[in-house]
Amino acid sequence: MSFSSLTRGIAIAAAGALALGLTACAGSDSAPAADGSEGLGTLKVGALPVPAGDILKWVSENLAEEKGLTIEWQEFTDYNTPNPALSDGSIDANLFQNSTFLDTYNTQAGDELISLGDIYLPAAAFYSEKIDSLDELKKGATVAIPNDPTNEGRALELLAAEGIIEIKDNATTITDITDNPKDLKFVEIENASLALALPDNDAAFVTASFAIPAGLSDEQAILLEGTDSKYYNVLATRPELKDDPRIVALIELLNDDRTKEYILETWKGLIVPVG
Repeated sequence: MSFSSLTRGIAIAAAGALALGLTACAGSDSAPAADGSEGLGTLKVGALPVPAGDILKWVSENLAEEKGLTIEWQEFTDYNTPNPALSDGSIDANLFQNSTFLDTYNTQAGDELISLGDIYLPAAAFYSEKIDSLDELKKGATVAIPNDPTNEGRALELLAAEGIIEIKDNATTITDITDNPKDLKFVEIENASLALALPDNDAAFVTASFAIPAGLSDEQAILLEGTDSKYYNVLATRPELKDDPRIVALIELLNDDRTKEYILETWKGLIVPVG
């Protein structure tokens, strides 16, 4: 999630959204509900393929018919375009970001997108091909972390909680480190590239959305984020859609116990449903 390229991301958002693949996760524009009542219609939801895209597809194929809801999942491959696409009306909602990221986006873009609540935690973790524990980090070791304010701060907070470094309150960059006893060398990298940086660094912080496609699991993590994290991903929309029946129905389906069971069985600790 790189905010350094936010302005560029906004400028190309419309073109990018059109270029991205649109996956129809259900049938007609107005599928009848399971009880025979008139359907709610179609809701376009933007997400990265893993895990949100998989979750949306599962909900569409297994639960959406109960509500008479048709879900169209629009695939995005980066963190810069889903919010502008939501703002310009290309999609009706998105599921890919935590509330901190959303707040930062709104501040920098002058937007007013809203969160409709936590859905799941894509647990982030430190991984390594060279050591089995953060305690094994040697003096001067290299640690790869995200280069966006939200996830960079998230990585620093996790290290600080383990006593590896000390940081200022609300730290967002390495300039907020106040004590670095091991003189660790931090390498700031685009979030999507961190899994690829593992061989060249002693440790790397990778969020679940990119750890899972890279074949990383919770068992390979040398430090896994806990479920008390504040970085749960939220369903976001525009203010005027807050009470839209389609949105309300999607929230209910995402928080359904059957959806939570699917998430837990599929990702076994790397993706944690709220509650």
